[in-house]
Amino acid sequence: MLIELHPNIRIRIYTSFLSRLIGSMIFPFMAIYFTNAINAFWAGTLLLINVIIQFIAGLYGGYLADILGRKRLMVTGEWMKVIGFVGMILANSPWYSSPWMTFGMMAIIGIASGLVNPAAEAMLIDVSTKETRAFMYAINYWAVNMSLMLGLIVGGFLYKTHFFELLLALFLMSLVTLWMTATLIQETYTPESTTTKPYGIKPILQSYKTVITDLPFVMFIIGGIAVLSIEFQRDNFIAVRLEDEIIPKTYSFLSGLDFSIDGVKLLSLLTVENTIIIVLFTGLVAKWIRNKREQPIMYAGFILFGLGYGVLAFSNDFTTLVLAVVILSIGELMYVPTRQSILADIVDDSRRGAYMAFNGFVFQIGKMVGALGIIIGEAIGGVGMGVLYFVFALLGIVFTKMAIQMRSVNGKITAEKAI
Repeated sequence: MLIELHPNIRIRIYTSFLSRLIGSMIFPFMAIYFTNAINAFWAGTLLLINVIIQFIAGLYGGYLADILGRKRLMVTGEWMKVIGFVGMILANSPWYSSPWMTFGMMAIIGIASGLVNPAAEAMLIDVSTKETRAFMYAINYWAVNMSLMLGLIVGGFLYKTHFFELLLALFLMSLVTLWMTATLIQETYTPESTTTKPYGIKPILQSYKTVITDLPFVMFIIGGIAVLSIEFQRDNFIAVRLEDEIIPKTYSFLSGLDFSIDGVKLLSLLTVENTIIIVLFTGLVAKWIRNKREQPIMYAGFILFGLGYGVLAFSNDFTTLVLAVVILSIGELMYVPTRQSILADIVDDSRRGAYMAFNGFVFQIGKMVGALGIIIGEAIGGVGMGVLYFVFALLGIVFTKMAIQMRSVNGKITAEKAI
């Protein structure tokens, strides 16, 4: 149960839920904001720059979390978010408007997130146990999906007409999360005391050199990239395919109420279906996997995830697509918390911040492979992509299993738990 988890875990889940709830009412629509305020080219460029800034900040934040401690970095990042949100309010007030200032404030918020996230991830590992991690990550995953779903729904209605008010709400929420982080979170890691703190580029590179030469961890990351690359196909090849191949149909409901569904709307409905399943059944799955062997559950999740997306790659039948989303959602519920729990066992305890920051490569490279899917799909077609997705799931199993077996030799994961 949630009450059994360490107070830091509960507070982090609460703060993450609150900040994502309001943030998802605004940030998913910033591409529209910059396109309307400047143009499409600069919108894409600025958002790409912001992703790069946050990624670099995340690498530095992971290193700092290991030499300064978790809470100090989290509080610093929350303060920076408050400053960034104040700047966004000033840049979008009824009296003054500046998209360039807005971007500058988003960059500050991106840096802040880069500092907070690796420290928070390392802190969660610090205060959790092998027995509670899968449950912890399942509940956290539920909170993330619930906040994103609610935020997107509200933001879709209010973004155009109440952008300034949403920014005010985000600022107020940032004050709440700052207070909760500063007063309720307990420090979980005390770094070794040294006369000087190495903040330069060289010690950072040395720290990550240790990470990238940790072969079991790198193999585990490659397995994660293989699986997550499947998910990012939804917004790339699958989205393009559905838009091109789905013939728009109009459905009548009740007394002449017509509703037209095309490829884009169908993709949105399938995405909502996935989110609702995650939100409704995370708690049930979390209880089921508790105290069970995590690896078989994770591997089964990979297979179901690959099968579900494989069907999405070629089918145009509405019922089949709905069932495919059910299958991939079950797989997602099974593999996400178990993989996160096993990741905590894979990392070096003395460099948790750096390891968790490096784990961010899974998402970045997954996004790149997702974009390449459009090009590959043109060459091999939908059925070929479906087979490729299943192969990716198998590769995820192979690399992850190899990583766990290699780490078990060193005693981090006990041999009897390896398959």
